[in-house]
Amino acid sequence: MAISTAISRFTDYYRRHGLPATARRTWLAVQRSLFSSRSVLFYCDLATQTSPPRDLPTFLKVERIKSLAELNHGDLEAMTSFWNPKLAEKSMKERFNLGASLWLIKSHDKLAGYGWTLQGRTVEPHYFPLGHDDVQFIDFYVFPKYRGRGIDWFLMTQILHRLAVEGLGRAFGEAGEWNQASIASFRMSRFDCLGLARKCTILGRTIVCWSKNGTAH
Repeated sequence: MAISTAISRFTDYYRRHGLPATARRTWLAVQRSLFSSRSVLFYCDLATQTSPPRDLPTFLKVERIKSLAELNHGDLEAMTSFWNPKLAEKSMKERFNLGASLWLIKSHDKLAGYGWTLQGRTVEPHYFPLGHDDVQFIDFYVFPKYRGRGIDWFLMTQILHRLAVEGLGRAFGEAGEWNQASIASFRMSRFDCLGLARKCTILGRTIVCWSKNGTAH
């Protein structure tokens, strides 16, 4: 992330949430960066996803968005209001331009969470190259008031089934080792653990260090 972008995000968060909340968020980010830099990598063989997922409760629905123009203003505002809206919208445009899909899950027609998928490529340098029929799961998020209700699980299983129907090959995802909630969502959603790894980019080259202990707890 560029320094100017980081500063803009910091100042915007401070303006919206005040000093105490900003200090807590900054300290959490520092802890994650220094002490929890490993990621847990997951994969799912979509060819094995032959059985349909559990039906969604009647009050839930999943929508697939393929361009910013398809996203209504209320959902866009909900997704971008907790950090810099201009930067958030720019990031979304970049992902749509890469061919990414944005998946929304709504509860009683209110946005409860979302996640991104991207086929055949990755937004940032990855731990390994993806094949043409591979799909990356990116930045899944459930809004605080909807957590603890299995929203992430419903969304992921619906996406996996739809991608399998489209004949795609494998799905990959990752979560920070500190993010136990995200790890649990992957584990419950037909993903298997591929391993633990760290990566860094130096002079345009991505260096990946795999952990000898590939088990995530």
